[in-house]
Amino acid sequence: MKFTKSVVLALKGCAMGMADVVPGVSGGTIAFISGIYEELIDSIRSVDATALRLLARLRLGELWRHVNGRFLLPVLTGIAIAVFSLARLMTYLLEHHPIEIWSFFFGLIVASALLVSKQIGRWDWRTAAALAVGAAAAWWITVATPTETPNDWWFVMLSGAVAICAMILPGISGAFILLLLGKYQYIMQAVGDLNIPVIAIFAVGAAAGIISFSHLLSWLLKRWHDVTVAVLMGFMVGSLNKVWPWKETVETYTDSHGVLQPLVERNIAPGHFEALYDKPSLLAEAVLLCAAGFLAIYGIELLARIVLKKREE
Repeated sequence: MKFTKSVVLALKGCAMGMADVVPGVSGGTIAFISGIYEELIDSIRSVDATALRLLARLRLGELWRHVNGRFLLPVLTGIAIAVFSLARLMTYLLEHHPIEIWSFFFGLIVASALLVSKQIGRWDWRTAAALAVGAAAAWWITVATPTETPNDWWFVMLSGAVAICAMILPGISGAFILLLLGKYQYIMQAVGDLNIPVIAIFAVGAAAGIISFSHLLSWLLKRWHDVTVAVLMGFMVGSLNKVWPWKETVETYTDSHGVLQPLVERNIAPGHFEALYDKPSLLAEAVLLCAAGFLAIYGIELLARIVLKKREE
């Protein structure tokens, strides 16, 4: 029975991992739907000073019980399996079908932003200002930061620390955060190629981020729930500039393999894209995939409501 429960938990972790690889889909939402959200938050919070003391004293049995290891290990294993399995696919799609995949991501993020707005209990000048600040900050990052952000160890670690926090936020995607930081394709490539140094640095940042952020997030949501959620929604709205499917390369650079890569890009209309590059804009396909991404998010949300309603009955 314990083995069966572990397998089920691992499968739920796989579902979370698959969600976190796709920008706009939240692993936190999947955790909520599958009924493990509260236990996940409590288990993450249990990695505290007491856990560190037990580890330092090598009291591993007590540490295992303190951090709810029977729950955390299969869930984290499932997440890792899904991420490593899908990384190569996402890298391939971004390289060979950029317009289609960015259109799908665009629809995912629009729908996610609208659903996150429903978590705001009351709209007033504070929440409106928080939304504007979040949107302006995200927009500024996408405009001011080149497409290729630093690959230095400190930035990879920072990206891991920030992106992993989305795992405990229903409606916010970790992959979306990586997109905002300009590190989505880089991390997917590293995972697909089993680039151990990059993966290890990212994992260290992720571990530090999720442990500290679980406490900070709890504090923020208890005291300034609506303002905090409004800022997060603003981040999503502002980031749409980054996932617009049709872009013109303004500046380029040569990577370590001697391949010319875009450094600075700007958004253009589909018609301008066709005239500039003499390629089809794939407008019809882009609209359909954008709609598919939008509807996928609402399908997940509908499933979450059905699950919640059954629990309340």
